[in-house]
Amino acid sequence: MSGRIAADVEMKDTGNMNASSSRFQGDNLPYVHKVGKPPKQDLLKEIKTALKETFLSDDPLKPFKDQPRKRKLVLGFQTLFPILEWGRDYSLAKFKGDLIAGCTIASLCIPQDIGYAKLTNLDPQYGLYSSFVPPLIYAFMGSSRDIAIGPVAVVSLLLGSMLQDEIDPITHKNEYERLAFTATFFAGITQATLGFFRLGFLIDFLSHAAIVGFMGGAAVTIALQQLKGLFGIKKFTKKTDIISVMSSVISAAHHGWNWQTLLIGVAFLTFLMVAKYIGKKNKKLFWLPAIAPLISVIVATFFVFITRADRNGVQIVRHIDEGINPSSVDRIFFNGTYLAKGFKIGVVAGLIALTEAVAIGRTFASLKDYQLDGNKEMVALGTMNIIGSMTSCYVATGSFSRSAVNYMAGCNTAVSNIVMSTIVMLTLLLITPLFKYTPNAILASIIISAVVGLIDFDAVVLLWKIDKFDFLACMGAFFGVVFNSVEIGLLIAVGISFAKILLQVTRPRTAVLGKIPRTSVYRNVEQYPGATRVPGVLIIRVDSAIYFSNSNYIKERILRWLADEEEQFKNQPKVEYLIVDMSPVTDIDTSGIHALEELHGSLQKREIQLILTNPGQTVLDKLHASHCAELIGEDKIFLSVADAVLTFAPKMEQA
Repeated sequence: MSGRIAADVEMKDTGNMNASSSRFQGDNLPYVHKVGKPPKQDLLKEIKTALKETFLSDDPLKPFKDQPRKRKLVLGFQTLFPILEWGRDYSLAKFKGDLIAGCTIASLCIPQDIGYAKLTNLDPQYGLYSSFVPPLIYAFMGSSRDIAIGPVAVVSLLLGSMLQDEIDPITHKNEYERLAFTATFFAGITQATLGFFRLGFLIDFLSHAAIVGFMGGAAVTIALQQLKGLFGIKKFTKKTDIISVMSSVISAAHHGWNWQTLLIGVAFLTFLMVAKYIGKKNKKLFWLPAIAPLISVIVATFFVFITRADRNGVQIVRHIDEGINPSSVDRIFFNGTYLAKGFKIGVVAGLIALTEAVAIGRTFASLKDYQLDGNKEMVALGTMNIIGSMTSCYVATGSFSRSAVNYMAGCNTAVSNIVMSTIVMLTLLLITPLFKYTPNAILASIIISAVVGLIDFDAVVLLWKIDKFDFLACMGAFFGVVFNSVEIGLLIAVGISFAKILLQVTRPRTAVLGKIPRTSVYRNVEQYPGATRVPGVLIIRVDSAIYFSNSNYIKERILRWLADEEEQFKNQPKVEYLIVDMSPVTDIDTSGIHALEELHGSLQKREIQLILTNPGQTVLDKLHASHCAELIGEDKIFLSVADAVLTFAPKMEQA
């Protein structure tokens, strides 16, 4: 493809043109660098490159290149089990940090697990089971040094609400538990599959704004659900929306509240919130909010035991099965009507758990400046949930509160998860009978204090300041969860995220460019009011790839720009040249080519010439393959806007 020289002078010697660095040549004619036709791309190579960038962008096979077979085998095991790599350099000094961190998060997780199991409508021991086996598996397969594994509030609520829509957890307890294990199995399959086939980029379609709203709504819903335990209400709605819950609380006010339960719950909730506030203000006291839940459980349990408050209506845990996880392989539905239901619930719960874990892992990895392999994380999380489903666990993932405590306590490796798991195992074997008199109000207080941190007010304010559409997505997800259900809120979050993508794709930005004085730079006239328009020339920049979804809009938008220009500047020279800056256009498809051809035809009828500047290699290839370049004219495709203006309006460019 050739450049065009002012006064229709065409330079034949392209070698001399490329060697020249002057903008003027010969008889003061401006030099315009030629936009050369790119070499034809090999189709197979192009496909391989695209697939590599999509699925293997981090080049995971690079360490295996030019290695002997034995070394490749070792590297393969290290890839699957990262502990084999970092374990070689493990030391007693690192273990001290991991031991302290593991003990600290264990003191936090034990009371939380008992409460989270209630959110899932399962017996308390299942929460403890889920903090025993999954953390052990993750410690061997996970690549994060800081993430703490176990049940979390949001996933527990989501799983519980979806499961009880299918089976009543009281009248059909056995089937309910079996469906929970089935859902956990398919959650693990979903996570491991995404990681194995390197499809982790799919979870990025759920925007940060939608996640903030969803988490905030789930936190409010979880807190509302705990009013049953906090007020000692026996008859409580199974619905999760705020209207149903508050109606249930108010209707029980005259005869359903237990003042002893309320006193215990409010007193210890105040203690927990004060401890959390102190820990937040003084980082050296990070351990205080971590051990506060366990202290609350011990003190409240002792108080109820010596006063026998349970005889006065204070609801207690009563019984937790002793012993470690029994096998549940034979309890998973591998056929029958519940198989499909378990699969559906598992996929949803697995994706939410995965999103939370990867976000937490990346956050702490950035704080310690190390890389986290998202696909390895997915395989590790998936494997631990698959094995967990066979050992009486429900969906486990990374917990933000525990991970934050783990980080602050000085953990060095995933051994802190092993320490935590060991303490949970000892709890299951030795001290579960001591939880018999633990009041439900304490568990409600612990959960409320834990989920308050999920409401990120600062993030909401930032969303409002930066992007109103993101704020709308956040609020849509939040109110969907609070006023309807967790599933509806999640659906709204996903829907708004996709709507934003579609809106940006179908209605891309375009801008009119003007020249920055005393430079050859052309920028958006709205961003730079001092930029001057070129008489007789309209310069438009398209800020998006041109696809079937937006090609017609872009064509019509450019023509509207042209009409507005002619109406606004009636007393100035008529527009003779329309320059389309294609620098941001990363790709173009057949519809985009047709749109350019139609635009060219419309402009010809108005005696306006279409000029393109700086199309990328992919776009240039397609312009040539479709003969669109010949239609527009190879002498009307330039390297830059400045070159195009230099050719067609040289006086303006030299100003």
